[in-house]
Amino acid sequence: MSNVRPFLIALSLGVLAGCATTRPPHGAAIAGTAPQAVAGTAANDNLNAVAWTQTAIEHDLVYREVYRHAGEQLVRALAEHDWDALPRDERTGDPRGLAPAVILDIDETVLDNSPYQARLVRDGKRFDEFSWAQWCREEAAQPLPGALEFARLAAARGVTVFYLSNRAQDLNDATLANLRKAGFPIAAGERVFLGLGTVVDGCEQQGSEKGCRRMLIGRTHRVLLQVGDQLGDFIDVLANSPQGRRDAATAYAEWFGERWFVLPNPTYGSWEPALFDNDWNQPEPRQRAAKLGKLRY
Repeated sequence: MSNVRPFLIALSLGVLAGCATTRPPHGAAIAGTAPQAVAGTAANDNLNAVAWTQTAIEHDLVYREVYRHAGEQLVRALAEHDWDALPRDERTGDPRGLAPAVILDIDETVLDNSPYQARLVRDGKRFDEFSWAQWCREEAAQPLPGALEFARLAAARGVTVFYLSNRAQDLNDATLANLRKAGFPIAAGERVFLGLGTVVDGCEQQGSEKGCRRMLIGRTHRVLLQVGDQLGDFIDVLANSPQGRRDAATAYAEWFGERWFVLPNPTYGSWEPALFDNDWNQPEPRQRAAKLGKLRY
């Protein structure tokens, strides 16, 4: 994702990264109130998430499974000339007859940034723009399982692969270089990398949402599939609350696994600030208490 931090989006609500040193006693949470943070030093919230991402075979199996199915759907989508994977309100014209394309997020969708997350855990730090930019400029992120094969399959079938990312504009060159080093197809003669800050005539971007950039692609291409690790990789989410996110996904429930393919990312995402009213200015103990308050016991 695809990468605007600290509010990058991850759909994988099933794995809340890490836990407090001691779990609150059963029944300690009172309805309508958030449990107090456990006294003492808390474990790093991201340790389990990064460890799973880097070491669990289940992680690799899920990625390969999703990309394999996406490849099968790509063949089907090519054969159905009215097939389109843009959200309904982003499609402004008839897609039939347009050149085919797929839209891929970058971070934790095609490129693995877990070494950066591991450094933060090791050093007891949190995300910051400077260290993130340093990592991106290393151009060292490796392909995620199945991603390279899928992208190459699309390119071999005449499908343009577009990469949408919320990385800042000053990281464009490093990002493209990393994609090329990793072997991802970069179509010549087209602007296939659209980062945060891309100007789209006639469309005003809302924050880091990708709707305008998807619309830009849709003006010249029929979008067959989208793959990402964040709900915002598929549709703009303007009400970033747990219920708002569920409502946005429910409207396109039948598209997931058919036209849209979601990958797990337990390390970061806008699911996290949705749990504490998107207020990153809150002290970390209050953020943790708010997240604990959303758990079921």
